[in-house]
Amino acid sequence: MKSIVLREIKSFFGSPIGYLVIAIFLISNGLFLWVFQGEYNILNTGFADLTPFFTLAPWILTFLIPAVTMRSFSDEKKQGTIELLLTKPLSIWQIVNGKFIGSLLLIIMSIIPTFIYIKVISSLGLPEGNIDMGSTIGSYFGLLFLIAAYTAIGVFTSTLSENQIVAFIIAVFLCFLFYFGFEGLSSIVPSTMSFISSLGMQNHFKSMSRGVIDTRDVIYFLSITILFLSFTVYQLKSFKS
Repeated sequence: MKSIVLREIKSFFGSPIGYLVIAIFLISNGLFLWVFQGEYNILNTGFADLTPFFTLAPWILTFLIPAVTMRSFSDEKKQGTIELLLTKPLSIWQIVNGKFIGSLLLIIMSIIPTFIYIKVISSLGLPEGNIDMGSTIGSYFGLLFLIAAYTAIGVFTSTLSENQIVAFIIAVFLCFLFYFGFEGLSSIVPSTMSFISSLGMQNHFKSMSRGVIDTRDVIYFLSITILFLSFTVYQLKSFKS
């Protein structure tokens, strides 16, 4: 599996993809948080916290992660190398996990530079250092679990078509549905609002953003991640047979 992970990382940084993904994420966040005037501008909120970043990040990642994962298996299918990949002395689970971890690590690399925001916000606070670290740490943990779930969805959709654009569109739709869709549906049917809302990622991400790591939220994200990785394994097994 390690060879698959290293292969993925090398392919990302052997082409402009890896650098482009990190640059787009950091630049788009930087512009909305510090330059553009609007509800996401941290300097205009009057509070020393990173709430605008954690509100904006899921939107950007909804498009960015599918752009990273769309080539995972669709590219292998298009080039006809998937048969060779499946004949390697690795289980299908190891191959899928290798692809998943490789993409996950790239996205995490793009998140790490945002830690500087904590230092900046802390220095801007009155008094200096006035920042809710519990909420910030919880939000980063929530973002990590959200990234894992998005990545699993993206890897799965890459098995559905050899066309990367099709895989990208399906992944964006599913990420949007799981994060924003259930929250929207809950407002349409008020009688089941709590239940429908609990099915969506937004509800659990917001819960973790309060600074309390609830095992129910962790189990939810792990379940979504494992579910879509299982779908990926099933797809590859059906292709292999």
